[in-house]
Amino acid sequence: MVQGAWLIIIFVVSIVFIILMTAKVRMNAFYVLLLTALGVGIASGLPMEKIVGAIRDGFGGTLGYIGVVIICGTTIGVILERTGAAFSLADAILRLVGQKLVPLAMSISGFVVGIPIFCDSGFVVLSTLNKALAERAKISMSVMAVALATGLYSIHCLIPPHPGATAAAGIIGVDLGRVIMLGLPIAIVPAFVGYLWAIKIGKRFDVPAAPEVSYEQLQATYGKLPNPFHSAVPIIVPVILIALKSIGLLPTHPFGTGGFFNIIVLIGDPQIALLIGVFLALSLVRKWTKDVLGKWLLNGVENAGVILAITAAGGAFGSILKATPIGGYIGSTLATLGIGIFLPFIIAAALKTAQGSSTVAILTAAALVSPMLSSLGFATGWGPTMVVLAMGAGSMIASHANDSYFWVVSKFSGLDVPTALKAYTTSTIVTGVTAMIVIFLLSLVIL
Repeated sequence: MVQGAWLIIIFVVSIVFIILMTAKVRMNAFYVLLLTALGVGIASGLPMEKIVGAIRDGFGGTLGYIGVVIICGTTIGVILERTGAAFSLADAILRLVGQKLVPLAMSISGFVVGIPIFCDSGFVVLSTLNKALAERAKISMSVMAVALATGLYSIHCLIPPHPGATAAAGIIGVDLGRVIMLGLPIAIVPAFVGYLWAIKIGKRFDVPAAPEVSYEQLQATYGKLPNPFHSAVPIIVPVILIALKSIGLLPTHPFGTGGFFNIIVLIGDPQIALLIGVFLALSLVRKWTKDVLGKWLLNGVENAGVILAITAAGGAFGSILKATPIGGYIGSTLATLGIGIFLPFIIAAALKTAQGSSTVAILTAAALVSPMLSSLGFATGWGPTMVVLAMGAGSMIASHANDSYFWVVSKFSGLDVPTALKAYTTSTIVTGVTAMIVIFLLSLVIL
């Protein structure tokens, strides 16, 4: 098997190959990651049967860990969109915050609605409301776009059931409840900083809203909306259940080890908790048709399909890296640099900036970093959780022209490319760095 400096060369070439094929050639990341896994295995001198076994086990193991979670999370998002529950939550937040703080209301709305809904879909769902409120309050769309986009983005990059954080947790072997418990409060900080950035920088650009419908017309279009509290239940309950399981599994056993503990372990499993969330979301349906259990649920599965394929391929890549000495060698080499928790952040940020996808960035970073955990000193306790969150922060930096979310934000908000780069792209750099600073400070306390 290959040893020494050749391992670093293989490592660097694999990263360059992933970036070139996804960013330049535009080859689907699923095939890129599988080809990279195969290439790294062969170049490292692994026996052919071990290469095949590692790819199979990594692919299946990752899919088994995150498959149900991502499908159910995506389905909850579809149902919240179709029932008007997402609009109901945003409208309730607007009334709570007040008309004078419309950008803050949209930032909070993005944060809350973004828990089960991917940032791209969440921005599209709330963009009509965003434009209508911008026109009503006479605020530039550059302010409103950045406020909403960063609220959605902070959750998307840091919290399960979003695919990046979920896949990274699966590859590294971290309890999703721990990621949620730490990631949710951490995500509040970059989301708020994103709002402040929107107010400070966004106001420099005069971008008229030009909404297709007014706020009043939008309300009339939706008709009677679900109760806001009811709308929030499918989001809140699964998060609470997952967190309760993680608390129950602590060494102190706060819930004991009897019947109640066993129930919490069952319903707090991320797969079961998200499945419960799907049925709670279905309770929002006012008029049942064949489309509800047919097309709506099918859309949830279809929307998750591509993400599942890519994340499973990332798991295969990670499995190959673990089967080679690459991780251990590079980890022990990089450990001498003394950058600690910033290493996974830098890797994810470099991958994100180069190829555009936050999901591909964080799961590729997870595959690269996972074999290094022991040599870097993050293999036990809260270490793996902090590594996942650091990679999530890195996957925020920087959303620009090679990122589909950049185009969703700019096109649905009427921002030209220079304005989007100055107002939105800079905000993703600021929010990513902010998230990493919070994670670093927290690591000093718990690691």
